[in-house]
Amino acid sequence: MSINKPTLALLALFAAGQAAAQSDQATIEKALSPLPQDLRADATVYTYDDAGNRVTLKVGSNHVECSPTNAEGFTRCGPVSQRARRDLQAKLSAQGLAGEELQMALQKAEDEGRIPPRKFGTLAYRRFDTPDRIQYLMVISLPFATAEEMGMPTGSQRDNALAGRGTPWMMRSGTSGAHLMIPINGTEYSNDPH
Repeated sequence: MSINKPTLALLALFAAGQAAAQSDQATIEKALSPLPQDLRADATVYTYDDAGNRVTLKVGSNHVECSPTNAEGFTRCGPVSQRARRDLQAKLSAQGLAGEELQMALQKAEDEGRIPPRKFGTLAYRRFDTPDRIQYLMVISLPFATAEEMGMPTGSQRDNALAGRGTPWMMRSGTSGAHLMIPINGTEYSNDPH
């Protein structure tokens, strides 16, 4: 049996569509991987185009959203309440801002009320794929808190975390970007309630 050229072209398009759908599903599943299991099914997954415009890959219904692995190797999830901050950060990054200049622009936008301030106690999740970095990390925002008033260490626990015995530590103490880094030992979050 011979297949005519239009049928072959249609089959090729169908196969390409199937491969793209499988690739999108794998991207979505990996984007959700920093989250505890019970948050994954209902989380939103998004990315940004080259101009910093949001592109939704999976519409969710809960309070968290995730972005696929970026060029630096990080996969991140965070509260929907901070969406405007992430969207502005993507736009500013697309315009070439980075590092401290980017952080200052975000702080200015917050001070001017163009984006909401970080909320005390909000939780973000991060994953990195290779063992030379902390693979799973939770980050709790503590705007303007100091290590002294919170009783938190400020020395990095990176090396201890890589050795499987990391403890939390605070970064940017006393600033609007103060946060607690909590390394997660192991390669996956446990759903054991005990």
